[in-house]
Amino acid sequence: MERGKMAEAESLETAAEHERILREIESTDTACIGPTLRSVYDGEEHGRFMEKLETRIRNHDREIEKMCNFHYQGFVDSITELLKVRGEAQKLKNQVTDTNRKLQHEGKELVIAMEELKQCRLQQRNISATVDKLMLCLPVLEMYSKLRDQMKTKRHYPALKTLEHLEHTYLPQVSHYRFCKVMVDNIPKLREEIKDVSMSDLKDFLESIRKHSDKIGETAMKQAQQQRNLDNIVLQQPRIGSKRKSKKDAYIIFDTEIESTSPKSEQDSGILDVEDEEDDEEVPGAQDLVDFSPVYRCLHIYSVLGARETFENYYRKQRRKQARLVLQPPSNMHETLDGYRKYFNQIVGFFVVEDHILHTTQGLVNRAYIDELWEMALSKTIAALRTHSSYCSDPNLVLDLKNLIVLFADTLQVYGFPVNQLFDMLLEIRDQYSETLLKKWAGIFRNILDSDNYSPIPVTSEEMYKKVVGQFPFQDTELEKQPFPKKFPFSEFVPKVYNQIKEFIYACLKFSEDLHLSSTEVDDMIRKSTNLLLTRTLSNSLQNVIKRKNIGLTEDARHAAEEEIYTNLNQKIDQFLQLADYDWMTGDLGNKASDYLVDLIAFLRSTFAVFTHLPGKVAQTACMSACKHLATSLMQLLLEAEVRQLTLGALQQFNLDVRECEQFARSGPVPGFQEDTLQLAFIDLRQLLDLFIQWDWSTYLADYGQPNCKYLRVNPKTALTLLEKISREMKDTSRKNNMFAQFRKNERDKQKLIDAVAKQLRGLTSSHHP
Repeated sequence: MERGKMAEAESLETAAEHERILREIESTDTACIGPTLRSVYDGEEHGRFMEKLETRIRNHDREIEKMCNFHYQGFVDSITELLKVRGEAQKLKNQVTDTNRKLQHEGKELVIAMEELKQCRLQQRNISATVDKLMLCLPVLEMYSKLRDQMKTKRHYPALKTLEHLEHTYLPQVSHYRFCKVMVDNIPKLREEIKDVSMSDLKDFLESIRKHSDKIGETAMKQAQQQRNLDNIVLQQPRIGSKRKSKKDAYIIFDTEIESTSPKSEQDSGILDVEDEEDDEEVPGAQDLVDFSPVYRCLHIYSVLGARETFENYYRKQRRKQARLVLQPPSNMHETLDGYRKYFNQIVGFFVVEDHILHTTQGLVNRAYIDELWEMALSKTIAALRTHSSYCSDPNLVLDLKNLIVLFADTLQVYGFPVNQLFDMLLEIRDQYSETLLKKWAGIFRNILDSDNYSPIPVTSEEMYKKVVGQFPFQDTELEKQPFPKKFPFSEFVPKVYNQIKEFIYACLKFSEDLHLSSTEVDDMIRKSTNLLLTRTLSNSLQNVIKRKNIGLTEDARHAAEEEIYTNLNQKIDQFLQLADYDWMTGDLGNKASDYLVDLIAFLRSTFAVFTHLPGKVAQTACMSACKHLATSLMQLLLEAEVRQLTLGALQQFNLDVRECEQFARSGPVPGFQEDTLQLAFIDLRQLLDLFIQWDWSTYLADYGQPNCKYLRVNPKTALTLLEKISREMKDTSRKNNMFAQFRKNERDKQKLIDAVAKQLRGLTSSHHP
């Protein structure tokens, strides 16, 4: 029974499930019915489901049939209406077709007009687009046309700027056009063309300034000369204030318009035409003659193109080559002053240009490059001057050359170039100038001596007397007292030679001008040249006259001439001795002779060197007289009353000077003396100094009076005078240092010895002169 209930329950569940599936089939979209049917086949009651499905289908067919029967009449009526509508529709179609035909016929012209309008609108749009594109292209074409014009008129730097704008601003806007590509491809060629043309301008500039360097240098040197003249005027008129033109003023600021619109003119060659100016007119600045715009343009162009280093190297290399050409002097430069002047003008012109380039460009040339060029120029110039000046034998030409070199140096110094080596070289030329002067004056002296009658000059009036004295400063009290007519003790050649010596000194002084020498250096130069004139040139001329057989001097005249030689020589020695400046209180021990004595010995050597042509007796007598006079004068210096005290240190310095004199005597300045004969002139000084320096009083006092004593030439009175000077100095020093007296036992002992020696010397003096 339970099984029956269970079966009945299952049957009800199956029936409910089948009903649910049928409802799903009825309500579900056909595309989604698959899962529903699958659930039927998955079960075991699909047979019963098919039965129910058939039953449901039959039910629906019956319902459809009922519905069709209900609506059939309406369907028939609708069909009938449709048939009527079809007829009306055919009529309407015919009417529409007819209307369309008529419309097509009537609208044919309108269609044609609309097509024409369409084409016009299309053309209008194309024209508008073309105008827009042309508006983009026209600035490019205008810039390109401007570029070509600038290239044609050789305005290269503006052309380069235009090219930059064209490349970076205008062409990118129209880069898709074919002509733009052609322009882009042509830009590197244009740049190279600009570089080549600007370099060509630079080469023209370099060639032009090479040719015109002498004109530039001439102007600069003329300007320096005017400035020096102005400085001299200012020095002569101190109330008129004026400042020396500074180096900054020497530079002319060039307001060169780099972007000039004018085509290349002759200015681009580098040299401007300047009319010759009168000397009293203002000379233009050296840079006024030069247009540097080709250099500036080329420098800017190469800088913009990133090739500045290439440009700098090329410029410096070319200028070095030009410098070597400028520094090569012509072979005949020494023949005329104009040869030297042109040589200097070219060098000055070269460095004026380089100095201006240095200060108006940034880095095209630098100070190291300029200094290198100047060092080369200085060495080559000095070498050339040494070589060519050595050929010159005319002192006037040498003097003019010196003045030209000074102007050359002053001009370059204004521009900051060191010129000390040039002035050092002038000192070498000074020696050559002195030699040419000596040769010239040798001829002058020869002519004077040849034309002289060697007779005393007679004067018959005071006017004639003053005229002769005015020519030659001769003073003779006895001659002045004599009545007219009277005679001077010399012939006409004496005042003539005297005047020529003055002219020689003036000529020497002319060379020393503007050499920046001290008065001492000038004096030394004049003294050296004059000594050579007297001891060599004039002496040789006189010797040649004396040797002539047709020239004879009377025994009274010869004796007077010899005495004049001795007197003048001693006077010259006195002049040197006036320069002696001994520090008698010095405690320092010197190691060389005094300067004044060294100069004196040098003078004596040069003087006696030309005495070799004199009669032997005259030369020997003059030499012995000079040595004796020198020894006597030195003794007087040592013993003069004004020197109250002296130290042993001062005595040592004095001893060095005496040794210098003895060395001179031993050297045999004049031949013919027996051994040590000339040294005997200094024997008194030597024994006196040895006595005091060796402090050998025991020997002196023990051997005094004996014929072979060591200090035979030492007079007791002289020794006493010198000892008292030393004693005073020691006592004065002892008083100043009395607080250390306990440490000065040696000084006290020495003072006691001095007192004892002085006492004995006084005894010897009194016994020798009762």
